[in-house]
Amino acid sequence: MASRRAAVGLFMALSLAAGAGQAGSLVANFCGQTTPLSAAQHDRLLRFAAIVREVLDREAQGVALVSRSGLDLDRFGVRYSHAGLALADGAGTRWAVRQLYYDCEAAQPRLYDQGLAGFVAGVHEPDRGFVSLLLPPADAAQRLTVTARDRPRALRLLAARYSANAHAWSLDYQNCNQWVAELMATAEGGLVDGPDLRARAQEWLRMAGYQPAAVDAGSHAVMFAAGFVPWVRLDDRPEEERYSLVFHLSLPRSLEAFALARWPGARRVALCYTGDRVVLRRDGDPLPADCTPQPGDEVRAL
Repeated sequence: MASRRAAVGLFMALSLAAGAGQAGSLVANFCGQTTPLSAAQHDRLLRFAAIVREVLDREAQGVALVSRSGLDLDRFGVRYSHAGLALADGAGTRWAVRQLYYDCEAAQPRLYDQGLAGFVAGVHEPDRGFVSLLLPPADAAQRLTVTARDRPRALRLLAARYSANAHAWSLDYQNCNQWVAELMATAEGGLVDGPDLRARAQEWLRMAGYQPAAVDAGSHAVMFAAGFVPWVRLDDRPEEERYSLVFHLSLPRSLEAFALARWPGARRVALCYTGDRVVLRRDGDPLPADCTPQPGDEVRAL
């Protein structure tokens, strides 16, 4: 039987903790099967994924940083919680997202190539969702593709232990977005393989001006969650950060900001769906929470 996979976020853990009381069942529910989609929801997500694929086919240079929304995270100021690298196959006819996920059965992080439709289906809100595509220019795309497909280096960057709220400047744990950040550093810095690759990647990020996201958890529920949720850790960060509840971690927005600063020719395409429409926005302000189109947006029937 295939291992259960979870692209776990700090905010999911906080949501679990907020309703805590039966810790074991919370963990079991998260790692178990998700609520089945209705036929209409499944069809909508497949149609949305087809539009995302069309954008990649037409505008990407074989690779894209792809991010998706998760739960309603407005109270944390976060829309996109999980990122990976969308890679085209050799024929350019199929896209798969290479990403870090938490293997619930093995209780450890792994790398996983997921079809684009499956990645998009992880938005958690099947009736409304958001996807962001960061499209590197050709030279950066080539470096990123070569590094992502270099199995020894990609695996060397995978930490042995997972934490959804992993500190961006610690080697103790890693979250899904931190793996992407360190892979980007390895590509851009031309870092060779070796047992200290993660440390060198983080040092390169520091020197290049990478800024992790500062997230105000806003509740001591995370302190409680760290006691029983296996993917939330606090022992990798300074004491003042643990008690201020402002965590510095890698999120899709920090990856995108770094990529846009590093690659002047990069472009961003944001997509959302709701009801019977998809809205596409290129290089503009964030899409509205209700996915209402504004002048200049492209609207597709869904």
